[in-house]
Amino acid sequence: MLAVTLMWSIAGVVTRHLEQARSFEVTFWRSFFTALSLLLLLPMIQGKAVLGQMRHGGSALLISGLLWAGMFTFFMLALTLTTVANVLVASSLTPLLTALAARILIGHRIPLRTWLAIVVAGFGIAYMFGNQLGQGISLLGAFAALAVPVGGAANWTLNQHAQAHGKNVDLIPAVLIGGVVSSLVTLPLAWPLQASNHDLLLLAGLGLVQLAIPCSLAIVCARVLKAPEMALLGMLEVIFGILLAWLGAGETPGPEVAFGGALVIGALLVNELVGWRARASLA
Repeated sequence: MLAVTLMWSIAGVVTRHLEQARSFEVTFWRSFFTALSLLLLLPMIQGKAVLGQMRHGGSALLISGLLWAGMFTFFMLALTLTTVANVLVASSLTPLLTALAARILIGHRIPLRTWLAIVVAGFGIAYMFGNQLGQGISLLGAFAALAVPVGGAANWTLNQHAQAHGKNVDLIPAVLIGGVVSSLVTLPLAWPLQASNHDLLLLAGLGLVQLAIPCSLAIVCARVLKAPEMALLGMLEVIFGILLAWLGAGETPGPEVAFGGALVIGALLVNELVGWRARASLA
């Protein structure tokens, strides 16, 4: 899982070294190479029949794939419009937004610690983006960054709802559908393609190493690690990503990002740790 978070975190620093590919073309190529990689990896991981079985995945698999497509598109678009730190801190809201969505749509009870974490993290995000908007940050970049955890929360809530009704959504094929849909949607917006061979090599690496491999490994990890462990280790993506962008691209996070990000990560960390201890005491 540590390797997974490290691989997830390379997107920001890699995009800062692209030569000609910009905006929707970056999204197109990463999604295309992700789908291509999973077409090769899926039969190796789940057997040759998996691609045929996807036709019987039902509406939940298709909706999950569409949500992944939106997350892929908005994540890369946000990276081209705002800082790596902004995108990663915003993305880390997914667990809290998932809890909120599950409360509204499924009726799951939210403990007081999670309500407090939602309030603190919301203040952190408002402080971070509010200060930067006054300094000329792209409003579209802020919305694109926040769309990622919204899509993630919707996706996980969909999976919880499907499981409650006795249907499990196979996440890796859903990621494949997301890659295909994202590449098809962004291709017209990316045309004419201008990526250099250098860019294509980097974006192929993102598709394989930053998405296809770690997403597949994360599913394997989820069979062994408990959900709180997965959530806590997943937070390392933010730290790794900001550190790599700083060391590898000279992108130093400003004081508003440091303060707002600390509130968000701190709220997530305390929420998961307290919840973990509470479950351990009951066991």
